[in-house]
Amino acid sequence: MASYCMTVTRLRHALGHGARRLHITAALGAKARVAMSRFEPDSSISYEKLLTNITIVRKRLNRPLTLSEKIVYGHLDNPHEQDIDRGRTYLRLRPDRVAMQDATAQMAMLQFISSGLAKVAVPSTIHCDHLIEAQTGGAEDLHRAKEINHEVYNFLATAGAKYGVGFWKPGSGIIHQIILENYAYPGVMLIGTDSHTPNGGGLGAICIGVGGADAVDVMAGIPWELKCPKVIGVKLTGSLSGWTSPKDVILKVAGILTVKGGTGAIVEYHGPGVDSISCTGMATICNMGAEIGATTSVFPYNHRMKTYLDKTDRPEISQLADEYKDCLVPDPGCHYDQQIEINLSELEPHINGPFTPDLAHPVSDIGAVAEKSGWPLEVKVGLIGSCTNSSYEDMGRAASLAKQALDRGLKCKAQFTVTPGSEQIRATIERDGYAKVLRDVGGVVLANACGPCIGQWDRKDVKKGEKNTIVTSYNRNFTGRNDANPATHAFVTSPEIVTALAIAGTLKFNPEKDYLTAPNGEKFKLVPPTGDELPSRDFDPGQDTYQHPPADGSGVAVDVNPASNRLQLLEPFDKWSGKDLEDMAILIKVKGKCTTDHISAAGPWLKFRGHLDNISNNLLIGAVNYENNAVNKVKNVLTSEYGGVPDVARHYKANGLSWVVVGDENYGEGSSREHAALEPRHLGGRAIIVKSFARIHETNLKKQGLLPLTFADPDDYDKIRPDDKISIRGLSSFTPGKPLTAVIKHGDGSQDTVQLNHSFNETQIEWFQAGSALNRMKELQ
Repeated sequence: MASYCMTVTRLRHALGHGARRLHITAALGAKARVAMSRFEPDSSISYEKLLTNITIVRKRLNRPLTLSEKIVYGHLDNPHEQDIDRGRTYLRLRPDRVAMQDATAQMAMLQFISSGLAKVAVPSTIHCDHLIEAQTGGAEDLHRAKEINHEVYNFLATAGAKYGVGFWKPGSGIIHQIILENYAYPGVMLIGTDSHTPNGGGLGAICIGVGGADAVDVMAGIPWELKCPKVIGVKLTGSLSGWTSPKDVILKVAGILTVKGGTGAIVEYHGPGVDSISCTGMATICNMGAEIGATTSVFPYNHRMKTYLDKTDRPEISQLADEYKDCLVPDPGCHYDQQIEINLSELEPHINGPFTPDLAHPVSDIGAVAEKSGWPLEVKVGLIGSCTNSSYEDMGRAASLAKQALDRGLKCKAQFTVTPGSEQIRATIERDGYAKVLRDVGGVVLANACGPCIGQWDRKDVKKGEKNTIVTSYNRNFTGRNDANPATHAFVTSPEIVTALAIAGTLKFNPEKDYLTAPNGEKFKLVPPTGDELPSRDFDPGQDTYQHPPADGSGVAVDVNPASNRLQLLEPFDKWSGKDLEDMAILIKVKGKCTTDHISAAGPWLKFRGHLDNISNNLLIGAVNYENNAVNKVKNVLTSEYGGVPDVARHYKANGLSWVVVGDENYGEGSSREHAALEPRHLGGRAIIVKSFARIHETNLKKQGLLPLTFADPDDYDKIRPDDKISIRGLSSFTPGKPLTAVIKHGDGSQDTVQLNHSFNETQIEWFQAGSALNRMKELQ
């Protein structure tokens, strides 16, 4: 409040105590009218409301608040009466804005159209980044994507224009980099239809990944529900230097917390070490926080953020943030539910994988571990960029290593690709020579898009099933994610380490100690990477790729061809019958890890994200069947024949047989894609019964009228047999906190009864009863 009081004092001196009867509050209000972005001059930042809500809640709770709590509770719909209990109660929130990437925006906008509303209630944007496949290089790949995806891009552009949503055209860049450059700011609450939306936490924002149905709620002006998150504190001491980068912080944290250790919590970084990390470095750390299941991650406002805001042409926002800094940092003495401490001065460079992002290794150990484990040592491809690591600083540090190699006559032994995060980054690294250096060392600069990170990669150098190793600066490395090859061993690390390993061509290379050999036989060590945090000459914005929505879009036509195989208007799901669910088949009992990639694969399937029936043909085709350890091979209990999972599901639906899926721990981890919930609902599923869920997927299932349930005793998973029939009882008295019962009828005539827990609140039970959240929204109109 000190800065607030200073401002009041300055105004009193300037205006006098009664000058023109101008009230101090009115003067402050006038001063505080700062636009949320240059694209939305009529939508202002409301730090006054944030401060008011924080003050109300702090007084109610009578304790210091974490930064996460300040921003989250600062966006409460009703701060006076909201029940607040971390990890237990559901909060009703009013996010400031919505962002959608093109693969998830299709279904989100189809659902918004179904709602019957005329215009979005909050600033919203669509970003075209997921549908561009990497083949030969940026310009060619972008041109081909525009041709192949013309129908989808036209749908998104016209839907955006009609309903008041800004549209970033293909080639603009990756959604999270665009948000950081234009829309994120300290204290904002943004929800995005992508799991790596938390990237914006690097700019002091609470940015949360959600499914499209959640985005529709916010765009419709309905309070958005979130289970009150716990807060994990990560205290950073020391400072980064040498080969250690911001990426190593989250790689280390992932190793500590595992892929589910952050579930239901916000990870809040604090401590003196924070100031040694650039703003884009903080964004990297928050981005990959999605891999530990965290609701989001956030850093406190500091001079690094201020510099970034100024450099991205938003000095008025940084000035306003300075005035309200007390709202944008944690209170002294605040309490964290869990505390981790990392000394950055002692942190080693890390590399995580393969097949899971929480298998952490110091780079100094990876060669020996790989050799012992039988992992391929040769690095086939090194890939830098993606939404996690594509900043100007990242590219500069990678280029500094590439230049050292070039100066000694060396090029990369491995294939090497570079993905700029945005058109602004691409244009700036071209202007400043980084792109040329990276090309000269052997790199191919891809389009400003997600590309190989999400499986949009037409890889030609290995055959499917061929064992090989790739290293990336991405965030996720599940089996087959990048190239659809289950034998590819993918490791995630920093762009610097990727570049060094691509030059050396082997996992056994430790750049801190090992030598490279130049063509003339000279041995040399790479000097630790260096790079400017931000360009000295400001950013080059590149091409203008933004489409403003018109002031009145009511006359814009949005057409969906009934014969299209890319887009399909949605039909409402059926309501709950009012009865218990009896004698349902088990479609599949899933063994082990089952991410949203296993449930609804990306890559070539992305083209069907706007057509629910077509994309449902990939339902659970990547999941391992407990019965036979096979993928996409389950027994049809009606025919006793084996078939693909979606084929059997369709047969059950056609014959009026409801079904369930049984799964293991952390079911649905990974992407926010709601198709992993829409598809089972569309094909006749009624419940998903598992040991535990990932947060976003559990919510997505509820939104579509499915029952996400967990075994009260995880060992009950072992009681389920593939040919069992399952009945779910207690739905007539379905209430929050009251378990349901499953009666399991075995083929031999015996049966078991087990307890199933759930996390539904009263509103979510209404979604189930109505058939979906969208159905319930229509009922209330």
